[in-house]
Amino acid sequence: MDRPFANGTVNAAQSGEGPPLFLLHSLLSDRASFDAIVPQLSRTFRVILPELPGFGRSQAVAGGLSAVADRMADVVKDGAAGEAAIVLGNGYGGFVALQMAIRHPTIATRLILADCGAAFSEDGRQAFRNMAAASAAQGLSAITDVAMRRLFAPEFQAQHPDLMRDRREAFLKTDPEVFRAACDALANLDLRPDVGTVKVPVLVLVGEHDEATPPAMSHELVELLPQAHLEIIPGCAHVPQLQSPRAFLEVIGDFLPATEMRVTAGR
Repeated sequence: MDRPFANGTVNAAQSGEGPPLFLLHSLLSDRASFDAIVPQLSRTFRVILPELPGFGRSQAVAGGLSAVADRMADVVKDGAAGEAAIVLGNGYGGFVALQMAIRHPTIATRLILADCGAAFSEDGRQAFRNMAAASAAQGLSAITDVAMRRLFAPEFQAQHPDLMRDRREAFLKTDPEVFRAACDALANLDLRPDVGTVKVPVLVLVGEHDEATPPAMSHELVELLPQAHLEIIPGCAHVPQLQSPRAFLEVIGDFLPATEMRVTAGR
């Protein structure tokens, strides 16, 4: 069921009953990247899947990642309705969640940050600049192969042609201006001076073969956070919840409070 949040500016799907759990999607994908894990999570949580600002039916917001984080903080306050909230972000959604926790310290009681970090290397920054420039000159179709490689290892792509067709179509629906603004924000991002202010427990996850946000970024993030634990998911790249949903659920199930989750999702 879809419903509006934050004064109608953000569209989100909601399912299940229980404590509120927010899932924030990546830049190169959409909320459907959580489809494989939502049915299981919805048995225990009220799962809320927003379309990030500028994606789907959610209104874009000017002002960079800070403004996006503030808008999503409004969503969490609205959706949680006074209950203790847990926020899980993947990729770009993870950066948004981290920035949100820095700017709004009481917004969540726990964070799960999957395949993100506090800052990119110079090579990582340049990759975003290159994607933004290529998309401006030739359109998103010119960088679709690059985008998919950042999400999935070549072997996984070859083994799942139907899924890859769906993911390519989802990426091509991205608003080009929103995409380039996000690329610019990530290319200039450095949250390292502020990460230590996040006092809530944090689970940091990363796919073993993630090229977009390599495991070194997660190692650095864990060192900077006061209460953090790192899990590396074998055989996965940037969206482990799609590549190995069972392993993903097992890892987060150990971190989520009193979930009594029974993991039955297929790999």
